Amino acid sequence: MGRNATTAAKKIANVETKPLMGNEALARGAWEAGVRVAAAYPGTPSTEILESVSTFPKEDIVAQWSTNEKVALDVAMGASFEGVRSLSVMKHVGLNVASDALMSMTYIGVNGGLVIIVCDDPGIHSSQNEQDTRLFARFAMVPVLEPSDAEEALSYMSAAYDLSEKFDTPVIVRSTTRLSHTRSPVTLGERTEVARRDFDDNPQKNVMIPSHARIRHSTLIEREKNIAEYLETNELTRWEKADTSVGVITSSISYGYVKEVLPNASVLKLGGSYPLPEKKIRDFADSVDRVIIVEELEPAIENQLKIWNIKAQGKEFFSRMGELSPELVRDGFIKAGALPAEAGIADVFEIEPVPRPPVLCAGCPHTSSYMVLRQVEARVAGDIGCYTLAAVEPLRAIDTCVSMGSSIANAVGMAKSGVEEKPIVATIGDSTFLHAGIPPLIDAVYNEANITVMLLDNHTVAMTGGQDHAGTGKTLRGDETHRLNFEDVCRAVGVKWVQTVDSYDLGAMYKTLREAIDFKGVSVLISDRPCVLDPVKIKGPALAVIADNCTACQSCMNVGCPSISWSDEWFDGRHKVKIDTSTCVGCALCPQVCPSDAIQPLNRS
Repeated sequence: MGRNATTAAKKIANVETKPLMGNEALARGAWEAGVRVAAAYPGTPSTEILESVSTFPKEDIVAQWSTNEKVALDVAMGASFEGVRSLSVMKHVGLNVASDALMSMTYIGVNGGLVIIVCDDPGIHSSQNEQDTRLFARFAMVPVLEPSDAEEALSYMSAAYDLSEKFDTPVIVRSTTRLSHTRSPVTLGERTEVARRDFDDNPQKNVMIPSHARIRHSTLIEREKNIAEYLETNELTRWEKADTSVGVITSSISYGYVKEVLPNASVLKLGGSYPLPEKKIRDFADSVDRVIIVEELEPAIENQLKIWNIKAQGKEFFSRMGELSPELVRDGFIKAGALPAEAGIADVFEIEPVPRPPVLCAGCPHTSSYMVLRQVEARVAGDIGCYTLAAVEPLRAIDTCVSMGSSIANAVGMAKSGVEEKPIVATIGDSTFLHAGIPPLIDAVYNEANITVMLLDNHTVAMTGGQDHAGTGKTLRGDETHRLNFEDVCRAVGVKWVQTVDSYDLGAMYKTLREAIDFKGVSVLISDRPCVLDPVKIKGPALAVIADNCTACQSCMNVGCPSISWSDEWFDGRHKVKIDTSTCVGCALCPQVCPSDAIQPLNRS
């Protein structure tokens, strides 16, 4: 719909055009569609959507961070119950968390329109796995729309709400990292104020007990059929007639790659990938000599065509792993014989990137936590956050990492295994603790596990750019609110040993960790220090190396600070070190490990 009559009407009205990221366009589309309530948990590549929503007037739209994705979806569903349009936003792994609610919501349907934006991460740029939301949506029987650029990202939001209310269903709008973070021109429209619907006082529809669910299941199957029929003629499905020797069926960001690489082919552009318009696809397949399907990740479209006995090819030419690109799509078409071999890129650039392993930021307060964990030789169950980088050298202090909130329960299992080789420690960030760490902490206390939990409180959701949460005392819009106290929460669930330590005090960290490990039962050590980058960059007096004092012992290099590197000076066959004073934040961790007093404040005489 990015170039359909709706867009044309906007242009006639002479409405402003701006270059927007896909995420910004999705947010704008929600506002234009008259959404009243929006909730999310931050997660790359979806984070900027709700941040952008929060820039619109409070009088128009409520925008809030929720403690996790299930809560966010439940909040949106509550607003839908009350008859207003609502939005929930998450990344692909967040849909796993929200799935319990989703599987019932799809039976219930909606009152006010409900849209769930899910941002997949093909290529695993910033996630613990690579999954395809289209398969989850098919499992839940929730329709999926897939915009191909920022213009469509905006216009598809209105289409999604119309679809939601027309067919009494939640709707997923699927984005990907490339669409979410790429800018393109977008024609802006005005906000449509949608009248609130009265609450539907219908327990058989709204209350999912078994007897009601059995009735609603048949409704769900009928709805799937009706939506498929609707998509047969709706402008979301676009048939671009051209050369009939090759016909391409595609959707989402892949459409742009196809048009760039094979501009003269006939293309059936699907605005949605579930349910699929069978008759339109059959007619398209009959009109061309062969059908090639181009889609990112799993063969969701291809498999459905095979079920329908429609001859088509796809994943034999295009990988099921990683994101596509014009180059990969070109190679696939060459492999398929749809392009001559000479259509490949003639000039091959031999570029060798400089090795740059990921490390924690200079002055990161998590660094000291893993330094002391390495010293006590603990078995460490890690979690999801910036601190997961402690799994690699030079800190190398995390042994396992599964998913949000798994660390504490993993540690409980380790402790209960009967293996007593090492002390068992779970590390978890402040936002992750609120997201999914409290239930396993209750489990640990209830089942009397002998573990230590190191709660890494850096006062923000640092990994996704510095968002607030219930432990910061500020809302998404920056308003002051209640600030949750982590010590109080831990004691409330029954933890008897709780202490808070300044992350930058290595000696205190080590001593307190030893005490926590010696305690029999569940102990919680809260490592407390704000993130040095978010929401504002914290910088103290920079430190410098006194070269004459440096013995090249390399102790400071084990901190893993990106501001510390080897110098051109030598001592006893080893490089001395130097500090980049422009990036040093003055955290003073390195002088605490230096045995020769070679690291001192820059202004010290």
